Amino acid sequence: MGILVNSLTRVVVQGITGREGSFHTKLMLEYGTRIVAGTSPGKGGTYVHGVPVYNSIYEAVGEQGPVDASVVFVPARFAPDAIYEAIDHGLRVIVVITEGIPLHDEVRFVNYARSRGVALVGPNCPGVITVGEAKLGIMPSHVFRRGYVGVVSRSGTLTYEIVRELTKRGYGVSTAVGIGGDPVTGLDFVDVYSMFLQDPETRAVVLIGEIGGDAEERFASYYSKLAQRKPVVAYVAGRTAPPGKRMGHAGAIISMGLGDYSSKRKALEGAGIPVAETPSQVPLLLEKVLER
Repeated sequence: MGILVNSLTRVVVQGITGREGSFHTKLMLEYGTRIVAGTSPGKGGTYVHGVPVYNSIYEAVGEQGPVDASVVFVPARFAPDAIYEAIDHGLRVIVVITEGIPLHDEVRFVNYARSRGVALVGPNCPGVITVGEAKLGIMPSHVFRRGYVGVVSRSGTLTYEIVRELTKRGYGVSTAVGIGGDPVTGLDFVDVYSMFLQDPETRAVVLIGEIGGDAEERFASYYSKLAQRKPVVAYVAGRTAPPGKRMGHAGAIISMGLGDYSSKRKALEGAGIPVAETPSQVPLLLEKVLER
């Protein structure tokens, strides 16, 4: 069944009539995702790839019945309103693809989602894929094959690269979750790993981090205290990044000696988590931890 989404998850696409929303709706449908509705204010009554479009989630739920999850392709200035709408209509999983949302808005809706028990993935993320069942977001499904390795990542591109390396070595993926590269995210490494702990189909986890922030250090501290755990292999991007320079993601900035590569690697290895030097080394380390 994987975590967060599966073949039974009823999905609404917010911002379905936009270029990105329409393009990725087609790919998600082709993958088998159960998209029951889309929303786009002022475009109600139209269809996108056979999916009925409504002006609001209120109208969509009124006509289609309960919806479990939403994937948000709404432009940054309107995205917070779309997210609040999804939370207030009882959706349990919200995947926010939109990038460029102001930090103060992110802090507010992330806290609101947590207070309501909603699993918010992102923002500025590639989404979630439970392999062979459903995908919400923009991950290229062709690099994934079904298996027992869970993946949680701050970087979209690195996710695909490392999954391709796993596939080449005969490993498959249960669920991959891109938590996003902004300084503030909904789910973090700890949240997603605790879901993988409960998932009978996941035997090991690959954690893909990057410089900036303290998400990896916090995960290492949490992991080191667990009585029951599944093995983890990590890769941290940004080994050669100069301090004080932002690298790609808004969250990937080192400041005041915090969040640099060596502190993350030291924390992870100190918790007993092997850290790969290159993406191609990840499956080799995985082999070793699974042999134990």
